[in-house]
Amino acid sequence: MGREEERLARTAVDALLAEVELTPEPGLPDARNADISALRWSARSLAPGLAAMAGAARRTGEPTRTLREELGAIGRCTERSMTVANGGTPLHHRAVWPLGLLVASAALVRGTDVKDITAVARQLATFPDRRAPRRPTTGSAVATRYGAAGARGEARAGFPHVRRATDALGKARGAGLREPQARLDALLTVMSTLQDTGLLHTGGPHGLREVQNGARAVLDAGGTGTEAGWQALLDFDRYLRGRNLSPRGSAQLLAAALFVDFLT
Repeated sequence: MGREEERLARTAVDALLAEVELTPEPGLPDARNADISALRWSARSLAPGLAAMAGAARRTGEPTRTLREELGAIGRCTERSMTVANGGTPLHHRAVWPLGLLVASAALVRGTDVKDITAVARQLATFPDRRAPRRPTTGSAVATRYGAAGARGEARAGFPHVRRATDALGKARGAGLREPQARLDALLTVMSTLQDTGLLHTGGPHGLREVQNGARAVLDAGGTGTEAGWQALLDFDRYLRGRNLSPRGSAQLLAAALFVDFLT
């Protein structure tokens, strides 16, 4: 494995760690309520698989169906290894798909422009994976039931929420926000529109709307850089925890956005 592949994997893990340590994350595991050491261990366990995906992309040199199938095989092995490393609990299984595609795409592009990287990821995601298990996942079943894009639809659209999050990061930083606040505003931006299949599974359409509306209300109050927005964030967090609504899909897309952001 070359240094560039290891650098890309390390950057992806750093992005996932940044999301893990962001506090307070509304409705999500963070330093107040989760075993951060276990989450860090889980994030770091993805590094070998992500490096292997980058290596496969560099070796292939272009987005092809063969590469897509190889990435899928590596991703499934990575998920199994992560589950074993975490004592049977797949803490970051949702992160493998977006981060794996983006790491491979960054290896192909050999640049740092978010539009270029997500465009290649879109090309890869459109290829079918003939080796993938035929049994439906919870996410795919929920996406079919409610007509939601889901994780695969997000990738096939070129990760629009990753692009929105990176735009939100730039806007918040330009307004002088501290980095944690900028990342929280980016997370809320994703939450405000993402059709999170995990939320649809646990809370149905009403639960999803509550999360989207609550995130939008924090941003409309001025975002986390204002006193009103910060109070709205804390109220939103209490509400989500009381309803057991956890927008994990948004958290993984924030990590994906931070990966692209860290490359620049």
